[in-house]
This record gives sequence, structure tokens and C-alpha cells, in this order.
Amino acid sequence: MMHNRKNGFTLIEILMVVAVIAILTGVVILAINPTKQLGDTRNAQRRLDTKTILDAVLNYMSNNNGTLPAPIPLSTHCPTPASNEICKTGAASCKNLVDLSALTENKKYLLSLPIDPTGFSANGSGYYIVKDANNHVTVCAPKAEEGTIVTTTR
Repeated sequence: MMHNRKNGFTLIEILMVVAVIAILTGVVILAINPTKQLGDTRNAQRRLDTKTILDAVLNYMSNNNGTLPAPIPLSTHCPTPASNEICKTGAASCKNLVDLSALTENKKYLLSLPIDPTGFSANGSGYYIVKDANNHVTVCAPKAEEGTIVTTTR
């Protein structure tokens, strides 16, 4: 007696495996939430950038008898007033922006001023700087994501 049996998978079995893989892939993508992960990564970069700018300002002040590298607006809230955005390195114009180019001269304090990952303007870096009445300097990134406020003060 001959049996005519073929080994292999039926179309239904293959479709079931593909459906299970698709469902598991969807669950993993939702669990990872790439949009949130990217936002968190950019916010981490903003925290590092605000600290880097503030460290350079404080090093400049330390080397120049407490003098700030530029006229920094007096305010208790960052990013107000509107004219306290830091000018980009090599910008065409720093009009109505805070010019911290003294920090990048001769690359003594910074090679170039950091630029916000998503929130910069034509000549501005996307980072803002203010000082209070006691000369405490604050650098902030108002375009932070995920409802986060990124500020560094010293």
C-alpha cells in the first residue's frame, strides 16, 4: 500500500505564523515607543549643552575677574525676555541675540556654541541665557520635548 503524503506546511499554518509575528512586532514597537525615546535622547543632549554653555561662561568669568562674556539680560525666568537667545557660532548677525563669541575665540572655552537639536532659529542657537540680580546665570532650552523644562543655573 502506497501513501501519497507530502511533508510541509499548509497555507493556513503559514498565515497563522505570519499573523502571530505581526502582532508581536506591533506590541514590541508600542512598548519601545520610538518617538518618546528620540525625545528623551534630544532632551539629554539639551541638558548636556546647557551645562556646557554654563561651564564655559563660568570659566570665562573666573579668568576675567567676574566679568561676563557678553551683556546677558537680567531676568528671573528663562527664556524671557525675548532677546536672550544665544547667537550661533558664525551667525550672519547677532542682532537681538546674546553674543557669546568670546567663548569661542581662540577655542579657549568652546570650539563652537552648541545648537539645540530641533529648536534653533536662523542666527540663534535655540538656547537662552539670563542672569538674576545676584549674577546667578541660567541657561535654558525652551524647545525641550515630552513636557520637560531643561534649565541649568549656577
